[in-house]
Amino acid sequence: MVGAGAIAQTYLQAFAHCSDARLVAVADCRIDAAHRIAERMRCRSYDRAARMISDCALDAAIVCTPPVSHPEICMQLMEGGIHVLCEKPFSIETHAAQKMLETAQRTGVKLTMASKFRYVEDVIRAKSIIASGGLGDLVLFENVFAQRVDMTSRWNSKQEISGGGVLIDNGAHSVDLMHYFLGPLAEVHALEGIRSQGLSVEETVFLFVRSASNVVCHIDLSWSMKKRDSFLDIYGTRGALSVGWKRSSYLDFAHGEWIPFGNGYNKVKAFRHQIENFSRAIRGEEPLLITGEDAVNSVSIIESGYKALQQNRWVPIASHLDLPLIRRNIN
Repeated sequence: MVGAGAIAQTYLQAFAHCSDARLVAVADCRIDAAHRIAERMRCRSYDRAARMISDCALDAAIVCTPPVSHPEICMQLMEGGIHVLCEKPFSIETHAAQKMLETAQRTGVKLTMASKFRYVEDVIRAKSIIASGGLGDLVLFENVFAQRVDMTSRWNSKQEISGGGVLIDNGAHSVDLMHYFLGPLAEVHALEGIRSQGLSVEETVFLFVRSASNVVCHIDLSWSMKKRDSFLDIYGTRGALSVGWKRSSYLDFAHGEWIPFGNGYNKVKAFRHQIENFSRAIRGEEPLLITGEDAVNSVSIIESGYKALQQNRWVPIASHLDLPLIRRNIN
């Protein structure tokens, strides 16, 4: 594992319940942080990824560093024949994400993006309900990732490290969920809310997206708004479903009664499923749930969202095969 920060701690909890993989080493430029994880997990610790790569026989790596460092670290690992699971946001620029994918294809290793909500059991059940025709034709997709949190001293709000604000941070999950449920996305618009924390990046953004199949999407992203009971609501011509933090339910319009189908969001279990899918894909036992192409598409959609935010207009979303480099100015 490269990176010993906050998100790494959840991976450690997941490894404690995972039989498909074992953590053998951790690297972080803050060597004390790496030592603490090494003592807890009884593994090796290093002050940089290069030392870990040269000293250990690694099958795979999880990259948990800030986004600006992802391309360099991931490509270094892949050049060493090491499979890579990279935390979201996958990259802060599309051209760098494409280079990461090209490196994986050339070296023959697996490359996937960590997007925990794809591995939540209720989200997977929701996809099954839709695939079975339970909602009929889809009409509206709503997603809310909002919570009041002080971001003034966190790297996630430093553009030079994170690539932006809440749009790239929480929005990386949103665009991956949209793509998972709806397939290709056609165009995006975005509006920014008030910067109540005095940040140099956006802290509240409302995204409006239209899928290629003409489903309308409404995404609320905020570090300043109150958390809602559900984070995903999907409506169709025959029914609706709601995936929440503590419970999930399904409504058939013909019967008019909400039917429970899940117990909500379990973070550690989602991370464990993520590690298991990655491990089994490496062994050839199942496909990656999130492909390298999915990861590049997520970066492209976020960049299109920033362009829409800056220009106050609908912006078409390109596929990963034909993506322009879109540079953005957050200020």
